[in-house]
Amino acid sequence: MLKDVSLASVRAFEAAARHGSFRAAALELNLSPSAVSHAILKLEQALGTALFERDGRQVHLSPDGEMLMRHVGIAFDELRRGMEAVSNRKTKLLRLHSAPSFAAQWLSPRLSGFFAAQPDIEVRLAASTEYARFSNDDFDVDIVYGPPRADGVVVVPLGEELVTPLCAPQLADAIRSPADLLGQVLIQSEVKRVRWPDWFAANDMTMPAPHGMRFDRSFLAIAAAVDGLGIALESTRLAEREIKRGLLVAPLAGVALDVTYVGHHLVYPRALRQRYTVRAFATWLLTQLGLDPTLPA
Repeated sequence: MLKDVSLASVRAFEAAARHGSFRAAALELNLSPSAVSHAILKLEQALGTALFERDGRQVHLSPDGEMLMRHVGIAFDELRRGMEAVSNRKTKLLRLHSAPSFAAQWLSPRLSGFFAAQPDIEVRLAASTEYARFSNDDFDVDIVYGPPRADGVVVVPLGEELVTPLCAPQLADAIRSPADLLGQVLIQSEVKRVRWPDWFAANDMTMPAPHGMRFDRSFLAIAAAVDGLGIALESTRLAEREIKRGLLVAPLAGVALDVTYVGHHLVYPRALRQRYTVRAFATWLLTQLGLDPTLPA
């Protein structure tokens, strides 16, 4: 039986079954969707059974496909672990992508701790507002801001963040209640998921007409607040260094109602869930955030 089956066909089947999509499998394997479909059809002909139930563009594993995937999935996991074990003899590279403000404000200052804990891992870090495309094999892990949009990935929420007004100490004396913000310059962060209108609504107030500075990155808004240019509405996680150094204070802490939300997620392809570098970084990251470091199987 095995002599009639090509490894390429089995690989196409495994990728399509894992993603639940011929198109996503094609992106991962750098093939056309028709090539993936043809490879799976050849496998079905060799096995004499349908592995997928096709409904237009939607595909689902058939009962025989589910049975085969249970064995093939284990086999490919073992193959990946074996290749990883061999590659671990050399310097290990983690290709990491991150949302810019998380990278600049929280991650970069802590990377020395990761290198101390994992001296054999080299990190290549890129930061942008775009989501990492795992299909072209450029990145292993992404730290995304907002809801992840990729298919076939493991998603780990990075805990709640508290969003509160922050300002330089010299401005804090003039802010005793939420109403005091109405006479202040409110720094606008235009791509934040929690913005000034949300905070004012949570405190039963209407935001005044915006004026002052506008930024599209949290790290820029935080820097402007440190310079005394106004009041920023920012995550205390992202502004942690500035708060600890006394460069920023939260003048309404304990007075006003702050907003909490899950802003960031750790994302990596399900196919890489057993890779040593990915698991080492994910475990370290969750531990640093004070979260349960147990990863999905």
